[in-house]
Amino acid sequence: MNTFRVWTRSLGNVSRVRVEGNENTRWLIDRLSQSFMFKNCKPIFEDPGGQCSTFEVSYGAQISRSTVERQLAQLSEVTLIVELT
Repeated sequence: MNTFRVWTRSLGNVSRVRVEGNENTRWLIDRLSQSFMFKNCKPIFEDPGGQCSTFEVSYGAQISRSTVERQLAQLSEVTLIVELT
């Protein structure tokens, strides 16, 4: 699999995750669900042109902003870009 970019932005109690390529989004969600307590996300919004998809991961007792970013950074297929708010 080729590398792709993933952008994260903290929005209070959630991380907004934007993924380059709609197919990459589905792959990434599957990988995240295997690697930590990530079991669901808010709806996926796909760019009609297939360029990017966006979803949100809620923080909780077992998931923090740093947990999300650390898990994304550990994936060799992902180039992580953390956007500051």
